[in-house]
Amino acid sequence: MILPYMKLSEWAKEKGITYKTAYRMFRAGKLPVASEQLPTGTILVYPEQPDKKNQAVLYARVSSHDHKKDLKRQINRLRDYAAKYGYNVIREVCEIGSGLKDVRKELGEILSDANIKIIIVEHRDRLARFGTEMLVDALSASGRKIVIINQTEYKDDIIQDFSDLITSMCVRIYGKRAAENKARKMMEAIEKEGK
Repeated sequence: MILPYMKLSEWAKEKGITYKTAYRMFRAGKLPVASEQLPTGTILVYPEQPDKKNQAVLYARVSSHDHKKDLKRQINRLRDYAAKYGYNVIREVCEIGSGLKDVRKELGEILSDANIKIIIVEHRDRLARFGTEMLVDALSASGRKIVIINQTEYKDDIIQDFSDLITSMCVRIYGKRAAENKARKMMEAIEKEGK
């Protein structure tokens, strides 16, 4: 039997957010579901049935293993956003790979799944370095959408992607071993000119 209510801590755990975040949302009156505080201090939440229209997938990406710790932080920020705006998270996708690559397995799977109506990303460049607007338009034409919660870009990842692009070009010209050295030298020269 499904109870018509649950404790705030249970609701937070179910939504993938911390109790502290859920409590702040309650205090600010921003919980996306009905709730009340009993005289004992216990906060009860009256969850609604999942809304199929509001089901979303969270997508987080970093460009290299050096930034792997940021994946967890990205997913936590995406969870907080989804909870705040009442999205029902059905899947979380984390991926390590350059935004310049056309083929990313995890992203390809969620883009090709017509049952996924909403994809939430933190930054435009988490989805792709180029062509994000085309992805947004293509999904919009089929009744799907991409929610970008922050319109700014991270400069560190742009530099990493630029380095990856130079390395891949050098591989084609000079071979793999020499390419890494050439790319490193080019990046050092660019950094010197920028100072």
